[in-house]
Amino acid sequence: MTLGLQDVPDLGAAPSTSQVVLRHLRAAIVSGDLAEGAPIGQDDVARRFNVSKIPVREALKQLEAEGFVTFLRNRGAVVASLSEPEIAQVFEVRAMLEAQAIKLAVPLMTPEHLARAEAAAAVFAAEPDVSQWAARNWEFHSALYAPAGRDFLMGLIRQINDRVARFLRVQLTVSGGHFHAVTEHHEILSACRQCKAELAATLTHDHIMGACRSLSIHLPRKD
Repeated sequence: MTLGLQDVPDLGAAPSTSQVVLRHLRAAIVSGDLAEGAPIGQDDVARRFNVSKIPVREALKQLEAEGFVTFLRNRGAVVASLSEPEIAQVFEVRAMLEAQAIKLAVPLMTPEHLARAEAAAAVFAAEPDVSQWAARNWEFHSALYAPAGRDFLMGLIRQINDRVARFLRVQLTVSGGHFHAVTEHHEILSACRQCKAELAATLTHDHIMGACRSLSIHLPRKD
């Protein structure tokens, strides 16, 4: 039997309620709108989205699995904190994965790939909004890694970048971090243009670990 309905949305392809809540909460944590240690009340979130607590609980469990949320006894869900040693370890993993990604990508780069990466570098360099620097930085780096065609690797790198995005904004705003990043982006691009995969990998690794060292100097000390 044909119902004759026109322009019916594919509800099977639409995101579930928990996925919508998940996306918004993750974005708020990554942006810093929800600070470290901030409580995330299930009742409050459910009221805000006009949903039951079930999809909120599902979203929070996923955020816990991704490392964004911690469940504390008698407090419920809070935004996860990272200690300095933990931040350093995350940056070390970033450096290893991203160096490998660009090493795989360089031999496959076309003029179009390079043009996209150069455009992303220019946008990052010209971005006046400090709150957008981490996002623009990711756009540049992801443009470099995309030619490798390693979707799983890219997903891991993106997840790790999201975990430290709020710290990266701190690093980029102190001690000329943005200026140094712009300079280093151009050096990485130059190695890519010359098809020097090993050099690009080394520069990318050093770029990320340099940011980590700068951040460790300027992070507020916790008692």
